[in-house]
Amino acid sequence: MAKVMRRIIPFLILCYFVSYLDRINVGMAAIAMNKSIGLSPIAYGAGASIYFLGYFLFEVPSNLMMQKLGARVWIARIMISWGLVSGATAFVIGPHSFLVVRFLLGAAEAGFFPGLVLYLSWWFPAAYRARITGMFMAAMPIAGIIGTPLSGLLLGLNGGLGLQGWQWLFIIEAAPAVMLGFVVLRYLTDRPKDAAWLPPPEREWLGARMEDERRAGEKKDFLSIGRAFAKPQIWALSAICFGANIANYGLTLWLPQIVKAFGVSNLETGFIAAIPSIFASASMILWTRSADRTGKRVGHIVVAAFCAAAGLAVCVVLHNPVVTMAALCFASVGIYALIATFWGWAPTLLAGPGAAPGLAIINSVGALSGYVGPLIVGWIKQSTGDFSLGLLALAMGPLLSACVASAVFRTAEGSKRLVFGKNDAI
Repeated sequence: MAKVMRRIIPFLILCYFVSYLDRINVGMAAIAMNKSIGLSPIAYGAGASIYFLGYFLFEVPSNLMMQKLGARVWIARIMISWGLVSGATAFVIGPHSFLVVRFLLGAAEAGFFPGLVLYLSWWFPAAYRARITGMFMAAMPIAGIIGTPLSGLLLGLNGGLGLQGWQWLFIIEAAPAVMLGFVVLRYLTDRPKDAAWLPPPEREWLGARMEDERRAGEKKDFLSIGRAFAKPQIWALSAICFGANIANYGLTLWLPQIVKAFGVSNLETGFIAAIPSIFASASMILWTRSADRTGKRVGHIVVAAFCAAAGLAVCVVLHNPVVTMAALCFASVGIYALIATFWGWAPTLLAGPGAAPGLAIINSVGALSGYVGPLIVGWIKQSTGDFSLGLLALAMGPLLSACVASAVFRTAEGSKRLVFGKNDAI
């Protein structure tokens, strides 16, 4: 398993880092782009959000195609296409073209994250799943730690080839996605049985172990593709994901503008906006390790959700920038711990050929909340001239996650409708 981790995890972290950076860099670009092409807070919120509508509509078909064509080919296709579309964002000229490109970006990237989660489930037994997912998803805060200051620097590249800094930001940060897409074709291995880089005994052991878990899961609950849409468990998990992502994307896509309102420069904005990600990256790894060690995944999800909600809600009564940033750091710790623990746990509840569409449904509904969160903040900002009430609205998302997790899964142990292993005890 150490060999598999060294081979797969660093590369997937790099791929997801690039993916997440291309997803959120619009937040930094907006500091200069909004004025340049005439975007109001609502227009920016709508454009930032519509990405998730495209993601939602194409998520399930994309995951089914990955299962049919294999991870290597389909992940490469996703990365190359989203890189090209992300680079094209540099050439938007107004609200309408901004909306179109953001929608196409979501459609191009649809299926990438749940596809990687599904891919991990082909390689890592359930006992490893939460900590592995936590390590892999650390790319999210790392994108904030590295990408946000980098974006601040790129905003200063005004004038080169007649392009503004925000245009160079999109072009330069899109290039790695296209290049990595071609690397994926040569580097990734679809299944353990194809891993020529493992000695035959280890390859056979891992293949047999994953096959045994697959069969055991099907005996517990054979989730067919059709039943994936009708299963209450899927929609409960979707609600938890929905609530978590409202806070995640609502905060992430507006944080640079919240920080800019403190009266700092573009470069300072990049560095200050990266601070919450530093704390969040540590929380994801430590939180998921604790969840694996204790087996109390649902309890960890509920506590993390309450931390996220509290950090966002308290911002309403805070007016000092330093104290506000401290609260946002606390909220980020909760948000990322919630997301990482959830995605380490949710795939263990699904088995059979319906696992891929089941994961896609969960993530696509979760992605739809990314449409709601930034739009709500933009509407409140334009109506009130302030971000605080928008942050209070975002706090409702993690509260939803906590309520659903407590109501549905804390009382569901042993239920025939749900698939819980011994490590999922509450």
